[in-house]
Amino acid sequence: MKKHVLLALALCSLLYSQGSDGKKVFETYCWGCHHQTAVAFGPPFNEIASKRTQDEIEAYIINPKAMYKAFGYKRTVMTKLKLNDKERKAIAKYILSYKGK
Repeated sequence: MKKHVLLALALCSLLYSQGSDGKKVFETYCWGCHHQTAVAFGPPFNEIASKRTQDEIEAYIINPKAMYKAFGYKRTVMTKLKLNDKERKAIAKYILSYKGK
């Protein structure tokens, strides 16, 4: 029983830390131009999440200048962020958590 409780706590901790990683990346790199549900300089996350897949979001983060035309935008002012794979996946998941909000 004790092992099950410890395992459950460890799993909850892991899940919580993965979710908060995306928020931390957002606060570090994205907050100046994007907000979760309100228009700022860039589109809000709920708008992005309603239109894009995780792969599309990650591709745009990797190379916005190559992707903006594919997404139907007339221009892009987003700079290329130097995020590692873990950060990029975390922010994409965080953005997608706003789908339907």
